[in-house]
Amino acid sequence: MLAFDTATRVATSALVDDGEVLGERVSRAQLLLEDVDALLRQGGAHPRDLDGVVVGVGPGSFTGVRIGLAAARGLALSLDLPGAGVSTLAALAAGAPEALPVIDARRREVFTLVGGEPVVLAPGDVVFEPGAMLVGDGAIRYRLLFEEKGAVVPGDTDERHLPRARFHAALAGELGSVDAIEPLYLRVPDAERNVA
Repeated sequence: MLAFDTATRVATSALVDDGEVLGERVSRAQLLLEDVDALLRQGGAHPRDLDGVVVGVGPGSFTGVRIGLAAARGLALSLDLPGAGVSTLAALAAGAPEALPVIDARRREVFTLVGGEPVVLAPGDVVFEPGAMLVGDGAIRYRLLFEEKGAVVPGDTDERHLPRARFHAALAGELGSVDAIEPLYLRVPDAERNVA
């Protein structure tokens, strides 16, 4: 199974076989197809060996989410593969089960979970218990604010801040048509907002 997420500033990808991670990469969305090629070579696999593709559906950067979905659809079409979409917040949460995932949404907002549901909030409106751990690029960006409110934010290079693609593969569930995968935006893209 090939899994990847390009919704945040850092793209992650993984090649997984029955729960075993054969290879994993961290780079940028622009390098996704190079990463896929490197993962297949590293795992000694051919594209025909893939059983499916799993893609991060966001929330995150509009452009990043679109890059991931387009790549997933292109790979699925060319290789006749089923696929699944997984929330970037869910993958972050799976990588740090004790933590609250927080993704930088720009516009002085963050994407996070409230009652298990994805929402977009001002950083000051994020609710957590004192001593709670926050992970993700939003937690890093608003570290001072969150720490003043009593949160624990791991160091900037801690891998719990990344929506690791291995967790997308683990959370995928049943695979289906990649065309049915919908992005999770939570708000209107900047381009549409600027036109209105």
